[in-house]
Amino acid sequence: MNEAVDCVIIGAGVVGLACGAALAAAGREVLVLEKENGIGTETSSRNSEVIHAGIYYRPGSLKARLCREGRDRLYDYCSVRGVPHRRIGKMIVATSEDQIGKLEALYANARANGVTDLAWLSRSDACSLEPALACTGALCSPSTGIIDSRSLMLALEGDLTSRGGVVVLNAPVLSGSADGEEIRLAVGGDEPAELRARTLINCAGLHAPALAASIAGLAREHVPAAFYAKGHYYRMLGKAPFSHLIYPVPQDGGLGVHLTLDLGAQARFGPDVQWIPGIDYAFDDHRREEFIAAIRDYYPSLDDDRIQPDYTGIRPKLAGAGSGEQDFRIEGEAVHGVRGLVNLFGIESPGLTASLAIADYVVRLVRR
Repeated sequence: MNEAVDCVIIGAGVVGLACGAALAAAGREVLVLEKENGIGTETSSRNSEVIHAGIYYRPGSLKARLCREGRDRLYDYCSVRGVPHRRIGKMIVATSEDQIGKLEALYANARANGVTDLAWLSRSDACSLEPALACTGALCSPSTGIIDSRSLMLALEGDLTSRGGVVVLNAPVLSGSADGEEIRLAVGGDEPAELRARTLINCAGLHAPALAASIAGLAREHVPAAFYAKGHYYRMLGKAPFSHLIYPVPQDGGLGVHLTLDLGAQARFGPDVQWIPGIDYAFDDHRREEFIAAIRDYYPSLDDDRIQPDYTGIRPKLAGAGSGEQDFRIEGEAVHGVRGLVNLFGIESPGLTASLAIADYVVRLVRR
């Protein structure tokens, strides 16, 4: 098959589906290609399912801007479309006096990002809200929430298909080439095809750098190296000990081993950070003791027999250990010179929160 398509999106995760729905709403013919046999099977479904407030990210960065915009858009969208979610709130806790300065820095950073609803909690205030908590002080974020990511993706897929868009599963993109007029794609799977796209949006997540590298006509200097930060999650048997999400101060590569709650009020802990050379979702229970030690910093009465392995997720990073926070890279023709191509690199947390705002950003790039 050799077919011309207006707009092809590669990757049916939450960001790819949001971009597809937004472009279809703008009147574009949209085809979403997904190499797996279902939507959102990787990063979009292997995370903490948290709606972030926008506290952590460098002021002025894409992460800060799109998280703040996306948070408000997402709450509105969930209310209108009936996507299960809850504005549950979270507490970021200092477990020693020398961490209070880190909370102060987070508070100042959040205000610079337009997050103005954080509240300081003394040790006694925090423990009165959460009696099982051990801390020396905390920040409370009332605009942090939780969401059913699967329901969100199904809603976005419904928006896309209701406007004429199509999602094709088991359709890996093998390579591409750009000639200035269109982008040709070789698609594998059960029904191999060659497509000619006017617009190509690379939303391949963990695979986005490799996909970009396979496109002839895109200079290698515009293809970042891929780094992978694996995180383990443990579930907690029985009743959850907290009613808020509980986060330690951030650590290198992530936000620390935190406690989140799902919409059924079941608790899970994670993720840790394990730098790995390639994509591997195997669960390494040998990290259990380190995990439990991290949890006991803020939850000393933890019964470790209640902690059971759950799942792993991998964050698509643009730099390795010790490199600090990297911003989203969303790059169109003005950056790399290839007409019709938009690459999305390093779309880790807060990508779920920011998904609708990322989609709007991509639509603006395409229109330009």
